[in-house]
Amino acid sequence: MSPRIVFMGTADFAVPAFEALHTSLGVHAVVTLPDAPRGRGQVLSPTPVGAAAANAGIDTILKPSSLRDADFQEQIRALRPDIICVIAFRILPRSVYSTARLGAFNVHASLLPRHRGAAPIHHAIISGDTHTGVTSFLLNDVVDTGTILLQRGIDVPDGTTTGELYAALMPLAAQCAVDTAQGLFEGTLVPHPQDDTQATPAPKIFREQCRIDWNAPRHIVRNFIHGMSPVPCAWSVFHNDVVKVYRAAFADAPLSVGQVDISDSQWLVGCSDGALALTEIQLPNKRAMAISDVLRGYRGNRQGVMQ
Repeated sequence: MSPRIVFMGTADFAVPAFEALHTSLGVHAVVTLPDAPRGRGQVLSPTPVGAAAANAGIDTILKPSSLRDADFQEQIRALRPDIICVIAFRILPRSVYSTARLGAFNVHASLLPRHRGAAPIHHAIISGDTHTGVTSFLLNDVVDTGTILLQRGIDVPDGTTTGELYAALMPLAAQCAVDTAQGLFEGTLVPHPQDDTQATPAPKIFREQCRIDWNAPRHIVRNFIHGMSPVPCAWSVFHNDVVKVYRAAFADAPLSVGQVDISDSQWLVGCSDGALALTEIQLPNKRAMAISDVLRGYRGNRQGVMQ
């Protein structure tokens, strides 16, 4: 006998967890967002979780436009879930998450209570965290504050970008989801409360917040650049052109704040306490490239200030 699991998710981050749960315990139904135009052709397509569920042969795939819709909520009650697993999805109302007989849990991409919010991976890199992980917790009415079920940690190597940490946490989140569902089913988990005094926010990040402040110390600027990479991407203005910056390294150069010095091999920029070498950037109407490729045949300005 296995539990009746309803899986709720949207983004590709949740796909390995869905697949692992379905393989190990079986997923009874999936809830995801409605199909939407995606890709260059803007073709109406399912979410990554919706596509994975269809490929796995899940019979019941619900795509509600609102989680408070009465028909949707009746469908959830009719499923009689033992467990609801939520990863990279919307905030569930109590009327939905309370239908799970054994519990509804979320797998969050941080070691809660650190980095509560929509962008925990970005904020872990921006904050310079050297250790992070994933947390499963029971849902309640306040986002990311429920009692903790399991945590799994991972070290963050120096220079890691948000994209790289995202990829590293996906399998960890998948295993955490399986272990949590199994523990809820067997009754072996003992939830414990979060320490709210240790909580830090991790709100969603928008493009207008991604402009680089070269007045900051260079380790702060470097963490910011890597934390925004690859999306939404840090940027700066150089001679009226927007330059996107994906990676940077520490450099030894006596430059003032924002001052640029471009040679045949380096693009250096000054911060408040030293310089950074930009190692991957994207110029207007170009693709993102390693700096060696950017500077090969570069005909633009080599001096000036990034703002």
